[in-house]
Amino acid sequence: MSPEEFDEFYAGSWSRLVDQLHAMTGSLAEAQDVVQEAYVRAWQQREELSTSGAPEAWVRTVAWRLAISRWRRAHRHLLMLFRHGTPPDQAGPGPDYAALVAALREIPNEQRRVVVLHYLCDLPVTEVAAQTGAPVGTVKVRLARARAALARHLTDDLTDLHV
Repeated sequence: MSPEEFDEFYAGSWSRLVDQLHAMTGSLAEAQDVVQEAYVRAWQQREELSTSGAPEAWVRTVAWRLAISRWRRAHRHLLMLFRHGTPPDQAGPGPDYAALVAALREIPNEQRRVVVLHYLCDLPVTEVAAQTGAPVGTVKVRLARARAALARHLTDDLTDLHV
């Protein structure tokens, strides 16, 4: 199925499939979500779709399976809540954490990643190197530069907080 043929198929069948899935699921929003996801998958499989002979049935079946999968996931979540209760309320991030995140946004991505992995995930430098694909020496240099940059940003942020 060419991209143009797929566009035509999509335009001609979208509302009909959403209406059908709406009737099946009882939720218009759910129907729109699963039909859209099914079309994404259909686009990825459009060569197979054109040989199936029933592309609309294929999309409808995929959308229905997606809806069932969502229901099962929601059901498992509800069972977990009934068995274990709701999780305790978590306090939102404090001003120190907000300042840290703001300072992290100001440094290069590579430095930010190693800082988070090393200090927030508590990984040793060798593991940070393995996860980032960078040599251990490079990780150490990035950490040193990140600490220096963060010190400047955090000092400025803390000064602003106390003014």
